[in-house]
Amino acid sequence: MQMPIRTHILPMLSIVLLFLLAFTTSQGFARQYTITGKTMGTFYSVKFISMDDQSPATWQQRMDVRLKEVNARLSMYTPTSELSRFNQAPANQPFKLSTDFYQVLLESQHLYQITTGAWDGTVKPLVDLWGFGTKNRSDTLPTPLQIQEALARTGFHKLTLTDHLLTKKEAGITLDLGSIAKGYGVDAIARLFSTNGIKNFLVEIGGELVGSGKNKRGDPWVVGISRPEKKGLSTALYKTISLENRAIATSGNYRNFFERDGQLFSHIIDPKTGFPVGNKVVSTSVIAENCTIADGLATALMVMEVQKGIDLVNSLANTECLIIQKQGNGFISTQSNQFEAFEKK
Repeated sequence: MQMPIRTHILPMLSIVLLFLLAFTTSQGFARQYTITGKTMGTFYSVKFISMDDQSPATWQQRMDVRLKEVNARLSMYTPTSELSRFNQAPANQPFKLSTDFYQVLLESQHLYQITTGAWDGTVKPLVDLWGFGTKNRSDTLPTPLQIQEALARTGFHKLTLTDHLLTKKEAGITLDLGSIAKGYGVDAIARLFSTNGIKNFLVEIGGELVGSGKNKRGDPWVVGISRPEKKGLSTALYKTISLENRAIATSGNYRNFFERDGQLFSHIIDPKTGFPVGNKVVSTSVIAENCTIADGLATALMVMEVQKGIDLVNSLANTECLIIQKQGNGFISTQSNQFEAFEKK
């Protein structure tokens, strides 16, 4: 989902331990912990299970430090962030990348290639032009000339990525990685837990999730895909998913949009036309091995023709998707070959 990273990580909240449950599993006595907080202009929630006593305060501090690091790399709202500094850099000058930024760009390059440009991390001029980025929205719609001028300053192929170095081939190329930043943040926190010996956890940032191992009952984690209703914040679910050692991300145009003269304009921009997507696709969900790819691919499927999107996902290993389209007053959905295997009956 194309979501901006805010100007800064919000002040650390008072640690909230929502609940602490004891239960018996086949492995012995264990407890479940839940910790919540704010990051990237949204909320995070982590549930994890351990047979050893854990300090929620220590874990929250670790998570907030790691998320602050990710934000300092990828935020286009912070002038001093690594991404912002690259955006201000001149053409033909190699820019040294941190490990986080480099890893995200490797995934970005892969997404651009497999989606044949339906996902493009250089769409910032278009996102700004339509008022969904770092600039305020105009009272009038962009003109065809403005759109063409913005398109001329986009194209991931106008970047050269080598070992921890990124170079603009042309001046004016800028990055907006908001459509995969939350996914990368989820993956970063998942790695934080797994590398510290926690194997059973569910990490969520703003609706993007990774589920590892089992829940407190010894079953796969259960998560929901919301009904894509424009009015209000519907809590109704369209599908319920079992998530074990997988990530899931959802993109949609039903909450972040504006209306002019009776026409709706989505925040998701087609990188090839320069216009907000105008198809009947209202929501896409992708299940993948990591949340960075799931997040970006879900955005790409919002742009692509439905069958081409399904064909792409069916060609990818360990990747499934659900595409929801508006039909009259209801919805119809199309899914990849093995998506049903993840549905909780």
